[in-house]
Amino acid sequence: MLQQHTGNETAIRLPFAFILSGLAALILSQAILLMNGNLVSDGIFRIPPVWSAAHLLLLGWALMTAMGAMYQLVPVAFLTPIWSEKFGYIQFTATFFGIGIFSVMLYVNPPKAFLPGVLALAGILMFIFQMIMTLRKQAKPSILTLFVGTALFCLLTTIVLGILMAWFIKTGDGSAIYGAVFNSHLLLGTAGWFTLLIFGFSYKMVPMFSLSHGYDMKMAKIVYVVYSLGLAALLISFWAENAFLAGTGLAILAAGFILFSWHIKHIISKRIKKKLDKPFIFALLGIAFGAAIHVAALAAWMSGSFSSLIGPLIYLYILLWIALSILGYLYKIVPFLWWTHKYSGEIGKKAVPSLKDMVSDKSAVPLFSMLAAGSLIVFSSILTKIAALFYIGQTAVSISLLAMSVTIILVLKK
Repeated sequence: MLQQHTGNETAIRLPFAFILSGLAALILSQAILLMNGNLVSDGIFRIPPVWSAAHLLLLGWALMTAMGAMYQLVPVAFLTPIWSEKFGYIQFTATFFGIGIFSVMLYVNPPKAFLPGVLALAGILMFIFQMIMTLRKQAKPSILTLFVGTALFCLLTTIVLGILMAWFIKTGDGSAIYGAVFNSHLLLGTAGWFTLLIFGFSYKMVPMFSLSHGYDMKMAKIVYVVYSLGLAALLISFWAENAFLAGTGLAILAAGFILFSWHIKHIISKRIKKKLDKPFIFALLGIAFGAAIHVAALAAWMSGSFSSLIGPLIYLYILLWIALSILGYLYKIVPFLWWTHKYSGEIGKKAVPSLKDMVSDKSAVPLFSMLAAGSLIVFSSILTKIAALFYIGQTAVSISLLAMSVTIILVLKK
C-alpha cells in the first residue's frame, strides 16, 4: 500500500490531467497502427504513420503518464512538496498541445512538425525544471534521486535530439549525422529515460506493494553504474561507428538489467505480504520480459541479425517492459489516489469502500495476458511478414489497452 498523507501530496486534478490525456493518446496510437498494419508487418517503420503512432504512444501516453505519476510520487518518495502546482498546470497545457500537434504533423506533414515540436520541448523543459526545483528541496539525496535525475537528463537529451531531427526533415540538412542522432534519440528515450525512471521508482514501489523489509540496497548503486556505463558505451558507438563498442554496450546493458532483476527478486523475497496483487505481478513480469529482450538484443548482435531484429525487439521493449510496468503500477496508483481523495476524510464517519473495491484484480489477469500474447503475436508477424498475423496480434493489444484504459477511468466513478 502507498504511504498515507505526508502533507506533501499534489492536488489530484494535476496528476489525473496527465494520466487521462495520456490514455486518450494511447487509444489513438493503436488506431493508427491498425490502419497501417500492412506496412508495419513488412518491417517498414520509418514512415509518417509509424512516427506518429510511436510518438503518441511514447510521448502522448507513456511520458504524460509518467509526468502525472511523478507529480504524485515525487512528493511522497522524496518527502517534499511539488515546487509549484500552478506552474504544473501551465506545463501540462504546453506539453499537451505540443505533443498533440507534433504527433498530428508527423502524420500529415512531417516538415511542419518542427514548430509544435518546439512547443512540446518547452513543456518538457518546464517539467524538468519543476522536478529539479522540487528535488533541490530534498533533505537527503538517495539512490532514487540519482536514477530519477539521470532519467530526466536522458529525457532532455532525447527531446533535443528529436527537435534536431525535425529540423533536418524540415531543411534537408544533417544527412551525415542523421543516423547517429536517430539511434541516440531512440536509445535515450527508451533505455535511458523510461528504463532508468522505472528502475528508480520500482525501488520505492516494489517494497510498498509487497510490504518488504530488511533488504539490502547496496546493489542499486551497482545497477545504476553498470546500466549507465552500458548506455554511455552504446551511445558513443553510434557516433564513433564502432561495432565492437556497440556490442560491448549491449552486453553491459543486459548485465545491468539482469542485476536489477535479481535485486528486485531479492527485495520480493523479504516481503511480509504473502499474496501479491495481480496487476503488480504483471509489473514484475515486465521486468522479466525486459531482461529477456536485452539478452535477445545481445544475441541478435552476436549472430549478425541485429539490423533485422531490432525493430521487432523495440516493439516488444515498449509494450512488454515499459507499458506492462506502467500499467501494472497504474492499477495500484490510480485507485489509491482516487480513494484517498474521495474517502480518506470519511473514515470513521460512514462506511467507505476498501481499496480492493476500487478496481477488480480478477479483470486484470485476462487483460494483461491478452496484452502480452498480442505483443508476441505482432513480434512474430514482423519476423514472418504475415499481415493477417499482425492484425490478430495488434487487435488483441489494442483491445486490451482500451479495456485497461476504461477500467482505470471507471475508478473515478467509484
